[in-house]
Amino acid sequence: MAMPGPVTRGSQAPLRVGILGAGMIATVEPGYLPGLRLLRGRVAVTAIASRTRARAEQVARDWDIPVVCDGLGEMLARGDVDAVVNLTPIAAHYETSLRILAAGKHLVTEKPLASTLAQVGGLDQLAGLLIVCAPMDILKREWAEARRLIDEGAIGKVAFARVQSSHGGPAAMAWPADPTWFYAKGAGPLLDMGVYGLDRITAVLGPARAVAAMSGVTAPVRRARGGPFDGLEIPVTENDNNLLLLDFGDARFAVVDAGFCAVATRSPEMEVFGLGGTLVVNRPGAAYGYGGLPIELFRVDAAPGLPGWITPDSLDAEIGPDRTQVLARASLVEHLADCLEDGTRPLPSAARARHVLEIMLAAQTAAATGHTVSLSTTFEP
Repeated sequence: MAMPGPVTRGSQAPLRVGILGAGMIATVEPGYLPGLRLLRGRVAVTAIASRTRARAEQVARDWDIPVVCDGLGEMLARGDVDAVVNLTPIAAHYETSLRILAAGKHLVTEKPLASTLAQVGGLDQLAGLLIVCAPMDILKREWAEARRLIDEGAIGKVAFARVQSSHGGPAAMAWPADPTWFYAKGAGPLLDMGVYGLDRITAVLGPARAVAAMSGVTAPVRRARGGPFDGLEIPVTENDNNLLLLDFGDARFAVVDAGFCAVATRSPEMEVFGLGGTLVVNRPGAAYGYGGLPIELFRVDAAPGLPGWITPDSLDAEIGPDRTQVLARASLVEHLADCLEDGTRPLPSAARARHVLEIMLAAQTAAATGHTVSLSTTFEP
């Protein structure tokens, strides 16, 4: 299969980007560097730094990155870096992002943005700089279309939604690196996987108002299955099974799962049930149930007196992959370039990331106390 050609837009000088972190998220096909290679002419990767210089040097050779830096400080001192893509581990996101912004560089960061709400507030106070925070789902065609259809009343008054945001965990899928840290305190599937489901449902229904949750450890030890760490016994010190119930106000609710316990599923990524119909967002690559499209729509008035599944007009002519499928996570970097060029605010913004982080932290409190926890943050949909 031929690789798609470069994806370009505009005629301004390329956005010069440094990559902080040389792990899997930088190099795998759904990661950043494959897509950034397609953005040459629009985005230039000028430097890379990692905790292990030898790894950074190897990635630089593989991906034609001209400069390997001895740490973040050296990268931030360079004059040919306008923005930094922060691919450090979860616990390091805040400290490294703060340094990036304080140095006057725009930021694209993996999720979550930080570990506490206070930290996010500190990052967002650095005015004049743009923050784009993973996940990238709000940039995908299907999620934007789901929001539009619901806003336009395609399924009537929304009652509740189901969101699937789990998988079997790295230990269950022949992970190519040591998966131990995914199960350690401070990591876990709520922060690693729950962020996707929460980002999607808030993209579609807007900010939530409260959360209740149940959470626990399904087994104190996991055993890696396959890959270079096959048979490794992993202590589980962070809850690996989470179920969240969100209240969006006006009797609109959503259930989101976030665990390392779903070894297989045939469920869609999201179902939204309204009084006038049902909207389904299917899983990428799945055998879509109606017309091979990512969105299925059932309406009680599909035709006069006749309910049924229909194809939204806006998707009827959509053929082939959209930009996010071609660019994968590099879509976030292109979005930053678009915002800088057009003078617009990012859609995967710090405010959105802060709200999703508050939901996850509040869910931990709700599960521990058995109480519903009200949410204080919001964002502009």
